[in-house]
Amino acid sequence: MKIVAKNKLWKYLFWLGPFLIAVGLTVGLVSEQWGLIPLAFLITGIVISGLGIILQSYQTNWWNRRSTQAGTNALVATLAVLAILGLINFLGTRYHLRADLTEAQLFTLAPQSRELVRVLPQPVKVWVFDINQNPQDRELLENYQRQSSKFKYEYIDPQARPGLAEKFGVKDYGEVYLESGDKRQLVQTVNQNERLSEIRLTSRLQQLTNSTTAKVYLLQGHGERQVSPGKDAISQAVQGLGDKNFTTSPLNLGETSRVPQDAAVVIVAGPKRGLFEGEVKALQEYLNRGGNLLLMIDPNTDPKLNSLLQEWGVRLDNRLAVDVSGESVVGLGPAAPLVTEYGQHPITKDFSNGNSFYPIARPLEITSVPGVEATPLLRTKPYPSSWAESDLQSEKLEFNADKDLKGPLTLGVALTRKPTPKSTSTPQPAPTPSPLPSPTTQSKTSPSPKTPQALLPSPTTQSKASPTPPASPTPASSPTPSSQTAAESRLVVLGNSNFATDGLFQQQLNGDVFLNSVTWLSQQDQQPLSIRPKEPKNRRIILTTNQSNLLILSSLLVLPLIGFAIAVIIWWKRR
Repeated sequence: MKIVAKNKLWKYLFWLGPFLIAVGLTVGLVSEQWGLIPLAFLITGIVISGLGIILQSYQTNWWNRRSTQAGTNALVATLAVLAILGLINFLGTRYHLRADLTEAQLFTLAPQSRELVRVLPQPVKVWVFDINQNPQDRELLENYQRQSSKFKYEYIDPQARPGLAEKFGVKDYGEVYLESGDKRQLVQTVNQNERLSEIRLTSRLQQLTNSTTAKVYLLQGHGERQVSPGKDAISQAVQGLGDKNFTTSPLNLGETSRVPQDAAVVIVAGPKRGLFEGEVKALQEYLNRGGNLLLMIDPNTDPKLNSLLQEWGVRLDNRLAVDVSGESVVGLGPAAPLVTEYGQHPITKDFSNGNSFYPIARPLEITSVPGVEATPLLRTKPYPSSWAESDLQSEKLEFNADKDLKGPLTLGVALTRKPTPKSTSTPQPAPTPSPLPSPTTQSKTSPSPKTPQALLPSPTTQSKASPTPPASPTPASSPTPSSQTAAESRLVVLGNSNFATDGLFQQQLNGDVFLNSVTWLSQQDQQPLSIRPKEPKNRRIILTTNQSNLLILSSLLVLPLIGFAIAVIIWWKRR
């Protein structure tokens, strides 16, 4: 009787262990403090439960039973599965792994958007004044928010908060505003047919966070591409510059002999006629004082810029760039080279193996010039995929080893010329009638009887001769810290301007090549250089009435009958 009573006592004590464990967990979870009291309950309960299990197994040989071993294995396996699931859930909340398998990467922000949000100087918030929260728009805004804690968004019902709606000047449902500090800007109005655009949101975000603006001048007067919408215009490219906070204005050097001082970049887009000698000198003087120039020169044209380009070691090849590798892909024929190889340069650093194409382009020849750093930007595929064709009148383009040039061809180059101080340590003699540079001057080009030396100022001396030379030599003096220095000069030369025209500008990486070139030339470090976000492609299939009827008939009648006939044949053979 005593043994039976003792066993019953241990049985009751054993159930006290799980009770104490439950009490300890309840106290700790409710109070959210794991102090002395919950820990005392937990430890006591665990000790009692452990002693009860040991005693029970000792008296009944419980551990040696097959059922106990099978149950223990099942319990351990269950706990292991729960532990693995808990670890996966923990890692999932801490680290986000997303895979975007769409062709246009619709659910992934473009590199430019990610870079811009990550370096936000101050908090930014997007206000969406709409009742309905579209899942696609929310996904886009959440992608932005994942990049930085400074980016927030909120949906607002204009009727529920009329004061806030009046503050932003909301006139209709679906208006999206961007706010940063005391600045507010309308992004767009979303509706059932138009969803929130990453391109517009990134552009407005860049305008709002970048307080500085740069002035870009487009040279006119020589048959250049027109900036207003029209055939072969570059209005989309100009609009793209506006989205990146650039202001554009036309420039006619025939009316003014000097490039304006506020010019951050001068663009010469596809001139059909040659520039006057005075206009070329104005561009040379602009570069000598630290200017930045973008030249887009088409084949079969002579803009009379050879003297300027010679200073930088660039020569325009008169042949036509031919690429037969992209004929079936681009659909524009072999005279539209498809470029997938880009130079290691800030303009093209994020292009990887992306596509850009240049209908009717001319190659460039690059030679080394002291003081000038040149980086090829665009290169075609090697021969026999590409070559430079000399016979522009032939209907059938074929490689001629005597006249043509084998690929790869350089279609674009970026050049930098470092500033050089103008020292006053040596006497300045009176000017002489000879136009040749001083023997001590390090000339960038060799004298040529075809090119007047007056048009070739030495970059190392920053030739900006005054029309009124000094009457007597300047006395010798030691160099002083106040020696004049010019800013760094930058030049981008592209053997094509068609790629930036309306219609082609938004294709593949064409627009990125243009906008990144201008951004790099403007020397604005705060402007991100990367691939712009792309709009989703329209994948809708438009069918005629006959096509839709045929599709319905084949899917509802023909295909079921074929399946039924096959089933009958198989049944008959097996029978």
